[in-house]
Amino acid sequence: MIAIQESAKGITFAIKVHPRARKNAITGVIGDALKLALTAPPVEGKANQAVIEFFADLFAIPRSSVTIASGETSRNKVVRIAGVSKAQAEQRLSGNLKP
Repeated sequence: MIAIQESAKGITFAIKVHPRARKNAITGVIGDALKLALTAPPVEGKANQAVIEFFADLFAIPRSSVTIASGETSRNKVVRIAGVSKAQAEQRLSGNLKP
């Protein structure tokens, strides 16, 4: 499983984005990062918005609770999610991993 850090601001974890995929899905783990396939192209922040919407839908929280902590112009990003515990995140993410 990936490394999830918990702080007063929420949880953070690393992702690697694969833009222009067939569908939005968690497709695996690369090192300590979650591999995330998105249909959005990597232009004009569309992939970043897709990341925020994906995790907001996954955790059933408002989009304002999801931010990109670092890596806005990179495929490697760190996502911060407020209002979700580490245990909740581990359970939800492991349930959505594709074998």
